[in-house]
Amino acid sequence: HIAGIIEDVLAQDYQHFELIVCDDHSEDRTAEIVQRFCDADERIRLIRKDHLPEGWLGKNHACYTLATKAKGDYFLFLDADVRISGDIISQSISHAGKYKLSLISIFPKQIMKSMGEWNSVPVMNYILLTLLPLILVRKSPRPSFSAANGQFMFFDAHSYKAHQPHATVKANRVEDIAIARMLKERALMISCQTGDERISCRMYSGYREAVNGFSKNVIDFFGGSPTLAVLFWMITSLGIIPLFLGLGWGATVIWAVLVIFTRIFVSVRSQQNILKNLFHFIPQQVSMGLFIFNAIFRTKTGKHEWKGRKI
Repeated sequence: HIAGIIEDVLAQDYQHFELIVCDDHSEDRTAEIVQRFCDADERIRLIRKDHLPEGWLGKNHACYTLATKAKGDYFLFLDADVRISGDIISQSISHAGKYKLSLISIFPKQIMKSMGEWNSVPVMNYILLTLLPLILVRKSPRPSFSAANGQFMFFDAHSYKAHQPHATVKANRVEDIAIARMLKERALMISCQTGDERISCRMYSGYREAVNGFSKNVIDFFGGSPTLAVLFWMITSLGIIPLFLGLGWGATVIWAVLVIFTRIFVSVRSQQNILKNLFHFIPQQVSMGLFIFNAIFRTKTGKHEWKGRKI
């Protein structure tokens, strides 16, 4: 993936940048590919991360290492499998200046190519957009109204250096949400967005990968409360049953219509196919329950995994 994101950055309309790639003990051709770009463009640098210090998780330390090497007025952290286009960097700079933001984070448009992906990946945007109107991330000072996505984290460099977010949450496996909450607790302005066609990502290539990945962070979308996560799943999945038994067909039809319109709204905001999300509604709800109960089990047993690695 690495060549694709480097080419995307080079194609941006904003060209006053340095691009630093952290090779965190990769075992493929990442370093070789990046070095070719370095030889052709002096703005691009490759660094290799040292051993992982005690008390750190790998990605957090990699981001921290990158930040110590960067010289810009803004720090944009991008995952290697993300793709960007258009003027997303220049618009982020403009948006950060206009609203005096310390952090802008964007949930990419998800690329889904398999049945397993459609049965699982849309669940996270459904949870996010039904629980939290994203305007409140910027407008409300309450840390509980926080959201972020580590695939695109755009910081004001002055705020980053002053508060050292990746170092502050160095052992947190859901560092993006933890960073967003930490910044709001310190009275800094942040913004979270979704549905931007200029950024996309295929997060997982199948159902099992998605289950392992989302089980890592799904509880954090509910403020770290397993109880709230289970209640949300039960209400959105099984709430129609007591409603029908207690209030009859009229209330049930209203409920069903609200559910459909909610799915349509989330699909539109997420740039996802409406009909496919409606068709996969039941499998997605089953997947949500699997994410939540798998997350609870793994937290109790200490068996969280991320792309084949135990964390």
